[in-house]
Amino acid sequence: MKLRKEKVLGNVLLGTGLYLIDSLRDRISDQYDDVSEKARDTYNTAADRVSRATDVIRGEDHHVLGTVASILLGVGIGVGVGLLLAPASGEETRSNLANKVQDFGDKVRSRVSEPKPATGTYGE
Repeated sequence: MKLRKEKVLGNVLLGTGLYLIDSLRDRISDQYDDVSEKARDTYNTAADRVSRATDVIRGEDHHVLGTVASILLGVGIGVGVGLLLAPASGEETRSNLANKVQDFGDKVRSRVSEPKPATGTYGE
């Protein structure tokens, strides 16, 4: 008789354990799917960033060229409108512009021609 009670108790405990494991399995499965999806999204985002960086390094990024072209176009239009609406006469404006360009060129030439001090100890 005692053996039968132990068998029933064992079956009840085993059934309860399986029930709890089954419900836990569903929750773990949902969490696993969420983690898997998040990992997949992170991987895709990283892969896209690496792909874009590779394109920029190789010079195949067309967004940069479009941005530079837009900036240059904007500067050209701004200079043109500025020259048309300038309060000074055309001759004064041209001479002022030529002087500024010449000053800028002189600054660039002086910086390029200045010898830079050596750094490091190679060759000493």
